[in-house]
Amino acid sequence: MAPEKSQLGEIIDRYRPDIQPFEDVYRQIHSNPELSGQEEQTAKIASDHLNSLGFEVTTKIGGHGVAGILRNGNGPTILVRADMDALPVKEKTGLPYASKKEVKDESGSKSVMHACGHDFHVTTLMAASTLLHSARDHWSGTLICIFQPAEEHLDGAQAMLTDGLYDRIPKPDIVLAQHVVRMRAGSVNLHAGPLLTAADAYDVRVYGRGGHGSAPQTTIDPIVIGASIVTKLQSIVSREVTPGKLAIVTCGSIHAGTSSNIIPAHLDLQLNVRTFDADVRKQVCGAIHRIIEAECMAAGAVEKPDIKRTFSTPSTINDGKTVDSLRETFAPYFGKNLVEMDPPAASEDFSLLATAVGAPYVMWMWGGVDEKTWDDAVDKGTLDQLPGNHSPFFAPVLQPTLKTGIDAMALGALTFLKK
Repeated sequence: MAPEKSQLGEIIDRYRPDIQPFEDVYRQIHSNPELSGQEEQTAKIASDHLNSLGFEVTTKIGGHGVAGILRNGNGPTILVRADMDALPVKEKTGLPYASKKEVKDESGSKSVMHACGHDFHVTTLMAASTLLHSARDHWSGTLICIFQPAEEHLDGAQAMLTDGLYDRIPKPDIVLAQHVVRMRAGSVNLHAGPLLTAADAYDVRVYGRGGHGSAPQTTIDPIVIGASIVTKLQSIVSREVTPGKLAIVTCGSIHAGTSSNIIPAHLDLQLNVRTFDADVRKQVCGAIHRIIEAECMAAGAVEKPDIKRTFSTPSTINDGKTVDSLRETFAPYFGKNLVEMDPPAASEDFSLLATAVGAPYVMWMWGGVDEKTWDDAVDKGTLDQLPGNHSPFFAPVLQPTLKTGIDAMALGALTFLKK
């Protein structure tokens, strides 16, 4: 039998570790962010911590992925996951522990920042693993802690699976994760059904025929073709998708030419698509191919366009029964701070860790905006002006954000680990 729901809060309060050392860990990770696929030091911090607790630890799964197993008798296997990677963003928070890190690659120098809160994800899971290890007399089963690389590229979960994740660890019965977002600090959002959108990205090259800017009649101008494509793509959502169904088509990058008096030979586009419904996703992606190919044909392009899907990840749809179980434990613990919010049009690859083995999964959100700042913004109607994820000003307050994340992750696992 599971512990009485009222007892879980007592377990959390009794076994929660001293938070001060984890605040220091958070500052360390925040000040030293690592881009997708480069999370070596962050992974070492996580794996060293799990090793110190006596977990069975495997490293370098699908890159810098870490898996820790704590076997504690008979019972379900619960997998909890945190992502580790940062973003190529120059931090403007003004925090005393703000990142000043820069990395160089073939494209030049890039600033790096934890602009999506993965530093909180890593730290809260480390602290929650300590809490659950200390409280192991109160639960039975197997706990798996996953520290995942390359979520921002939406390929880290698949990389871990491809590298034999479930040949190295037990298959989970339930998979859980959490994400810090622009919400009031101390609040937790638990939402059944569609939570995060599917994402598809495309690199497109349109071929024309270059020439002198003064003689456009001798050329096939790829910039004109590209402009027509970008404009026409916006009609997919407004004229082809059923009203009320979510779909977003964005052209995030367009490049062509090197001089004002030269018509270039090609143009490059980068497109991003977000959808919830599988049929809508198929419809929108098909329309993108159709429109690009038709516009090139109409303009007499010398070659068919190259349309390459660079990444793809499914939507995140929280399991209803698992959410119901979590709500039974979260509601008495978080009280009025358990809130509802509309699903964001963001995307994640977390669900693949569950669907690969047919396990139900849930991701919940928790807030990091200073309470007074949030309340003032509510009064003024300026919530949309508060920095959100991926902003250079994204700076969740250290407390109560860290404590809330620790408690929520530990409570989520204890909901299903039996005694």
